[in-house]
Amino acid sequence: MGSVAIRAENLVKWFGEEDARTVAVKNASFAAEYGQIHYIVGPSGSGKTTLLSMISGILKPNEGSVIVEGNDIWSMSEDRIADIRLNKIGFVFQDYHLFPRLTTAENVAIPLILKKMAWNEALTVATEYLDIVGLKERAQLPPYKLSGGEQQRVAIARAIAGKPDILIFDEPTASLDGDTGRKIVDFVKTKILNEKSCIIIVTHDSRIYEFADTIMKMEDGKIIGFEKNHSHEK
Repeated sequence: MGSVAIRAENLVKWFGEEDARTVAVKNASFAAEYGQIHYIVGPSGSGKTTLLSMISGILKPNEGSVIVEGNDIWSMSEDRIADIRLNKIGFVFQDYHLFPRLTTAENVAIPLILKKMAWNEALTVATEYLDIVGLKERAQLPPYKLSGGEQQRVAIARAIAGKPDILIFDEPTASLDGDTGRKIVDFVKTKILNEKSCIIIVTHDSRIYEFADTIMKMEDGKIIGFEKNHSHEK
C-alpha cells in the first residue's frame, strides 16, 4: 500500500441558498495514493467535476477538508493555495485551455514563467517537455493547427512542466475518438506516472477503465462505490 498523496474528508458543496439550494457533493471522503491512477466516474450531474474542483484548490467546499502533505489546503491563505496549485497540483482541463495566440512552446512555458524562470530558459524547458509528449516538432505552431489529441498532449506537457506530485484530468478523452483517447491515457500511465506521482482522472468513458488502479463511483453527489483493478496487481 502506497502513501497517500491527497485525502478528501467529508466534502460538501452546495450552490444557492435556502429553498433554491442545490447540494452538488454530499459528504465525500476518499484517499488517493502515490504511484497509482485513480478514476472518479459517474453520470453527468453526479458531482464529479465539483469534487475535482474542490480537491484541486479551485472551488472552496462549504464543509470538509482536503489534506495535502498533512495540511488542509482550505485552511490556508489564498496565496498559499495558489502556491499549492502552481507547485503541487497539475490540472488538465477538458477543453485544454490553451492560448490561441501563443505558440505550443509558449503555452507549455506558462507555469515556468509563473515560477519566475527566465523567458528563454522557460522556452527551452518547454520544448524538452514537448519532446517527452512527442511534439517537439510542433513547438512553434499555434494550438489551432494541432489535432485534438495533440492539443491534449500539449496540455499534459504544460501540466507536467511544473513537476506536480498530483496530476488531475477532467474528462481527458471527452473530445477524442476511442483510439486516440486510449493512446493518451496509456501514455500518461506508462510515461508520466511514477512512484512519486498520483494521477486522478474524472471520466465517464468506459473504454479507458482498464488503465485505472482504482475506480470510485459517484451518483447524485455521493460516493456510492469504490473498487480496485486487481488485474494490475502482481
